[in-house]
Amino acid sequence: MRGYVRKRGKNSYSLTVSLGRDPETGKYRQHSETVKGTKRDADKRLAELLHQLDTGAFMRPGKTTVADYLERWLADYAQVNLAPRTFEGYRGIIEGHLIPGLGQLPLTRLKPEHIQRYYSDMLSHGRADGKGALSPRTVRHHHMVLHKALDTAVRWGLLSRNPADAISPPRCQSPQWHTLGEHDIQLLLEAAKSTPYYAFFYTALFTGMRRSEILALRWCDLDLVMCQAHVRRALHHLLSGEVVTRPPKSAKGSRTVALTPSTAIVLKEHREKQALEVALIGRAVKDDDLVFSTIEGRVLLPNTVTHAWRNLVRRLGLGNVRLHDARHSHASLLLKQGVHPKVVQERLGHSSITLTLDTYSHVAPGLQEAAAKRFDEVLAPSVDLELSQSR
Repeated sequence: MRGYVRKRGKNSYSLTVSLGRDPETGKYRQHSETVKGTKRDADKRLAELLHQLDTGAFMRPGKTTVADYLERWLADYAQVNLAPRTFEGYRGIIEGHLIPGLGQLPLTRLKPEHIQRYYSDMLSHGRADGKGALSPRTVRHHHMVLHKALDTAVRWGLLSRNPADAISPPRCQSPQWHTLGEHDIQLLLEAAKSTPYYAFFYTALFTGMRRSEILALRWCDLDLVMCQAHVRRALHHLLSGEVVTRPPKSAKGSRTVALTPSTAIVLKEHREKQALEVALIGRAVKDDDLVFSTIEGRVLLPNTVTHAWRNLVRRLGLGNVRLHDARHSHASLLLKQGVHPKVVQERLGHSSITLTLDTYSHVAPGLQEAAAKRFDEVLAPSVDLELSQSR
């Protein structure tokens, strides 16, 4: 028998599952635990344990360390469910920080005070390799990764609760980013005409699409007659050097973005120029070719485009405006012009309108003033009339 349930008390049951023989000692092994509740609860837990054994996900709670679990979580959950770049970030945090700091503890004995001490250590002096204290924002990232991993441990039945729930991560200020005004955008695009990236920067500023989404665009994703771009993929350059494409980061990320007529014209001219360049080496532009690529048809690396943007804005004296700030600039200008936040959310591919409103809350004061003025324009005349009649 692989496992069985035995009643212990009024609302308590004992579970036992067979783990087979130890390959080193040959001794028979088993795992036992107690479930409080009904017989149905106990049977359900037994089924979960047997499923974990069948799939190789079972880890003995008493002997599993935090390091053991985090390594298993990376392999069995994170690598399967997260985007490649996100997985790389999580793995760096886990292998470089969480395992050295908390890995030696048994998983079931990980307490909130251990996590709190770890955060305090990271904020005060950082890792043991002497690289210095970490910022509150970085430690918040650590908290997010650890909390997500421990949530999975609860779902897998390895923990009864998530100890990170009892911890408040360090507070930090909202990230500082800069937007371009109408004059700055015109200045930048005029200067970009002398670079190979004019059409790319124009598309970024006039659509609000992410760098990874623009790099993954193929000509078959564009309808330049109907002025539409169909966002279906995102391109990522991994630390290993591999270039991968995958669906956008959220379900809302797969979307159709309306192009302005001027953007459609710029992209048509870009295709004509691309066709002339590739014809010199005996190629022709095909529908499944990348919109932005080398003459040979190879992908443009994300950092190459970012460096070109950075050099341009510095030459123009526009400060520390990042390429990603083109996306922020697009959204901010739309909101200032009175475009409904729902439309902005759909153009940006945000997972919810709440994210859009939270991200661009700095635009809200101007929007509220405009809304108040419009409300007054509608009702104030009738109110004035009623007041004059009552006198």
